[in-house]
Amino acid sequence: MFRLHPDWIEKDSSSVQHLHVTLFEVVRSDTSDEAEATHEAAHIPSGGDCTENEDYINIQDKQCLGYVLHTSGTTGIPKVVSVPHCCIVPNILHLRSIFGVSPDDIVLLASPLTFDPSVIEIFVSLSAGACLLVLPDPLKMMPRRLCHLLFHQHKVTVLQVTPTFFRRFGSHSIRSSVLSRETSLRILALGGEQFPPLSVLKSWREPGNKTRMFNLYGITEVSSWATYFEVPEAMLESSVGANDSVPLGDPLDETMIEVRNDDGVLVEKGEGQVYLGGRQRVCFLDDEMTLPYGTMRRTGDWVKIQDGNIFFIGRKDNQIKRHGKRLNTEYIQQVVDKLEPVDSCAVVWYRAKQLVLFVVLKKPLEKKSLWRYLQAHLLSYTLPDDLVVVDRMPLTTHGKIDHSRLNVIYCEHLQQKMDLKLPVLPDDLWCNLQDLWKSVLGLPEECSDISEDSVFLLSGGDSLKAMRFHEEVEKVAGRSVPGLLEVILSDTFLDIHRCILRGTSPVMENLQDQTSVNATESHIQHIVDVTENYLVKRKAEAPTLQMDAPSFVSLSRGNRLFLNVCRGGPDQKCEVIHGLSPDLLQFIGCNISGPKRQRTKLTPSPEQVITLQERWTSDTGKCVDASPLLVISSEKDSTGTVYIGSHSHRLQALDLDTGAVLWERILGDRIESSAAVSKCGKFILVGCYDGAVYVLRRRSGETHWVFTTGSAVKSSPAVDPVSGLAFIGSHDQYLYALDINVKQCVWKAHCQGGAVFSSPCVSTSPHHLYVATLGGRLLALDPVTGKNLWMIDMGKPMFSSPTCNQHHVFIGCVDANLYCFTHMGEKLWQFPSDGPIFSTPCMSPLSEHITFGSHDSFIYCCTAEAELLWKYKTSSQVYATPFTFPNPHTGNAELLAAASTDGNVWILDALSGLLVSHCALGGEVFSSPVLYGTRLVVGCRNNLVYCFDLIWNEK
Repeated sequence: MFRLHPDWIEKDSSSVQHLHVTLFEVVRSDTSDEAEATHEAAHIPSGGDCTENEDYINIQDKQCLGYVLHTSGTTGIPKVVSVPHCCIVPNILHLRSIFGVSPDDIVLLASPLTFDPSVIEIFVSLSAGACLLVLPDPLKMMPRRLCHLLFHQHKVTVLQVTPTFFRRFGSHSIRSSVLSRETSLRILALGGEQFPPLSVLKSWREPGNKTRMFNLYGITEVSSWATYFEVPEAMLESSVGANDSVPLGDPLDETMIEVRNDDGVLVEKGEGQVYLGGRQRVCFLDDEMTLPYGTMRRTGDWVKIQDGNIFFIGRKDNQIKRHGKRLNTEYIQQVVDKLEPVDSCAVVWYRAKQLVLFVVLKKPLEKKSLWRYLQAHLLSYTLPDDLVVVDRMPLTTHGKIDHSRLNVIYCEHLQQKMDLKLPVLPDDLWCNLQDLWKSVLGLPEECSDISEDSVFLLSGGDSLKAMRFHEEVEKVAGRSVPGLLEVILSDTFLDIHRCILRGTSPVMENLQDQTSVNATESHIQHIVDVTENYLVKRKAEAPTLQMDAPSFVSLSRGNRLFLNVCRGGPDQKCEVIHGLSPDLLQFIGCNISGPKRQRTKLTPSPEQVITLQERWTSDTGKCVDASPLLVISSEKDSTGTVYIGSHSHRLQALDLDTGAVLWERILGDRIESSAAVSKCGKFILVGCYDGAVYVLRRRSGETHWVFTTGSAVKSSPAVDPVSGLAFIGSHDQYLYALDINVKQCVWKAHCQGGAVFSSPCVSTSPHHLYVATLGGRLLALDPVTGKNLWMIDMGKPMFSSPTCNQHHVFIGCVDANLYCFTHMGEKLWQFPSDGPIFSTPCMSPLSEHITFGSHDSFIYCCTAEAELLWKYKTSSQVYATPFTFPNPHTGNAELLAAASTDGNVWILDALSGLLVSHCALGGEVFSSPVLYGTRLVVGCRNNLVYCFDLIWNEK
């Protein structure tokens, strides 16, 4: 329970478990006539908290700010908007009055808190003593269930949403439930996007419906709404005239609206751009500290003034030049929206070359018929180049149309057009595959034919070559072949041939569709009891299992750091810290003892330059594609140790100081998996091509346990700092949870189509487990039970491993994009490069900036809000994951280490992206560099593991 104001109102919240709904109920403590009379005026301050200093408003004035939010950048550049009380309070008061909100109303909190209309929904409701209905986000993505919940069960009376969000109910549900004759909905306010045409509103309403409809318009920079227009009943009941548009309406209290032309001159008739503001209707953007009262903000929205009304035309930045004429894409959307068979639509100017129209239909209709509708209603020069019918419009988290997702959908649509091509004949396909295999692997044309049982990765191939082979094969096949990449990576030449035949044969394709397993089902097999009893038992055993475990810190690719500080005895405390370099441990009060020579500090000098000086190398006998694991123990006589595997089947433990081989094990097959250390610090875990996960004693290399999966294990293990379970994926499409201490597989979960090549990622808050597949799926699982929490189909393979911080999950994809999601699976943004991304995103420990490499040969650095900070052009594709680390000379400055596939290792300034140093190794590099102090370790395809010292030399 929380109170809004002493003695007059309070709110009780309760959870309806089976519906996943939270309800807020109003209880008045004073029902006297006097309290009733002052109810409207007493709830919200008038906005006078912003004190006037001459003619300026100052963000530093006491009690000035109401809230701060970040814009999504949907209609421009993302900004930080600081909203004063005096700006938002008039909005709340006026809209509450216009809507006539009372304690009898139920208002839906439809907008996320990052979208400023949520402020209106919350405070209009609570200040009037109404009930605020709060729903979990997943329910908002279920239109039928949401409709039943809002209008049949809870009888919502006030709904403020975007037009796109509202359209997702579907025309039938809108007419029969939302805007029916008997609906509970009293107020429908649509804003944030272009308001629907009048003809569409009429088609939505059932005869006798009395819902009041409002067009709201505004921008976050003058939070929240600026104008309103209530659609009169007479207009809704009249026949549609020549003008089907609904005007923006009148300014809200204390708001000013101006229309200016390109020269900034006020327009009283004709077209111009909207400017919004008012004396106190002012918000601070980004670093602004003071603003003149009456500041007017340019909106970027183009309007037309006609007969004293203002009509929206479209975004100024959505104007394009096509066929020698200038047009606004919103015009097309306005016209198509009115067409009888169309439920909703969106327009995309694809790569500034093609005008693409996306349509959701009310009922099935042939494309030819739809084209006839378009030709009859659109001007010739506005007809789209292509037409794509979709089941529903993708939405952003703010309920607007997700145009970036539409671009991806159209890219996939173009790929599907290859399906119209005829596949090559089986005999020709066999010969073409032979030639492609030899070409990609660099084999001479005259060499003998490839045998049926040849495996690509065992014939000299790797992940990059597999991607190239995959692309060339699909060109030959003339179409996209489902599951082909996984077959190339795992199976034989004959299996590849069969996979292509199945994928290009209509008969086999139909048969495959009929027998396919529902991809949304979660296949979890619990090997042991994972109930509360098991967890209690394991927790009780943990102190005994770790009693003699030393304190240690481990580092692996992408700044993944695992710190275990065991203070001994039954009351020992183990801490795990992620995303910090050893040099930063002093800031959190953790001191790892050990040889002082490992933490060389040099006196900083502006005349010094950094060079990479080879300290030692270790010959493993074959290529080293795995990335090193560095473990530094607190034991007195212990030095840092490097653990790394090779194609020679060898796993080596090397002294970080000298490169001496402390122990070496020859496992059952190639090792591409990077090693991990168990939570107790006693064991090293690594995957192998023979399908096994090897658990070896860290000090001696002796076998503790060998766990066998159903296929090759190229994934690297991830250890849960909470439970100590180790998670690892396999090409058998399963993810396994292993209890190392008791040698037990706790559960295994099928990853719903796709081998697991990359490494899992564990988040402690929330306690989630993330894994990506070559089938293009990103999954979130419960680390304790293996239950699937959510799944996203990216449509393209993912070699990159997911990584996360407290708020976000990041992952790269072969579609050339870096993606950012919330921990609930909502996509926040995608950042484009010009080549496939195999590199795992690396988060800076100081700035939390994201760095990654791409096949376009660039290293990119961006913020957590997708703002590009810099990019550096290397000499070749970047497969490896970068590693950021503090500059030992400055402490608070950062450097970045990265490797390109041609064998160059790069040291960059992490802030600017400028080159600091680089060196060339004797072979290709797919291994990711890892640093401790001034030591850099990386593997190479010339069979060697390298260790370099970062040396500061005088110029």
